[in-house]
Amino acid sequence: MKTDTQYLYIESATKSEYLKLIQQADLPGLEVTEDKEIANIVLAGPPRLADKLDQFPNLEWVQSSSAGIDPLIQDGLRKDYLLTNVKGIFGQSISEYVLGYAIHHYRHLGIYQRQQEAQDWQPHSYSNLNEKTIVILGTGSIGSYLSHTCKAFGLTTVGVNSSGNQPQDSQFDQVFAIGDIQQALQLADIVVSVLPRTEQTKGILNSDTFSNCKDALLFNVGRGDAIETQALLEALKLGQVKHAYLDVFINEPISQQCPYWQHPQVTVTPHIAAHSFPNQIMGLFKSNYLKWVNQQPLSAIVDFNKGY
Repeated sequence: MKTDTQYLYIESATKSEYLKLIQQADLPGLEVTEDKEIANIVLAGPPRLADKLDQFPNLEWVQSSSAGIDPLIQDGLRKDYLLTNVKGIFGQSISEYVLGYAIHHYRHLGIYQRQQEAQDWQPHSYSNLNEKTIVILGTGSIGSYLSHTCKAFGLTTVGVNSSGNQPQDSQFDQVFAIGDIQQALQLADIVVSVLPRTEQTKGILNSDTFSNCKDALLFNVGRGDAIETQALLEALKLGQVKHAYLDVFINEPISQQCPYWQHPQVTVTPHIAAHSFPNQIMGLFKSNYLKWVNQQPLSAIVDFNKGY
């Protein structure tokens, strides 16, 4: 067990909330510091920390306050510390986002809202989710959680991951290796990308892969660079994608000139599909900190080579 004092530096827009939660947690041997020179532990949002990494000479461990750690794994940045990210808390929020919009689409809820405003009584035929197949790109904690919630609605669930193996604690009817993504997409009524950012996943949704889709709903709640923009716009025109729900982008916020804004078949949301709530992050940090002082392996360690 570590008996020396551990010094924590917090770099977050919600720092005041974290300070209250740290005080309530009463973690053994932990002191919060404003001195970067002595801090050996940092709790931070990756975009806020990336350009400050070299200011922490004694850095040993960074607990990210988000699942996305891309700013910290860029070439040229130091990687001589342990990095842990957030896993296991976003599945519920992502599921609500995906299934909420899917139901909104298939049950024509937006159409009925407009018809009410026009005092127009006109029913439309619809289909249920239990008639649909959802293809989930990425079968980690979020993808696996989503497979459970989709099963509760009766969807057929198909996963795509690097190995093609069925993850533990998931409810996929079938899992394809990422090299067989085209076969998976041929089955899709709904496609959801929760992929991390890696060389293998960059631009994976392109003209070749979209050509396997027909009238599919597309959700991107993973990383913005998984989609090639021009390929998506063409896929929408050709009917390969019926509607795209995009929450993550290469550049955020997207520019005012971005064609997504005014496209009738695109829904843009400002990276809100799953929010990092400080009380949830604190629960993960507390668990990892107790492992840290007891010199046990931490949870959700990021492999700098893999990028996740």
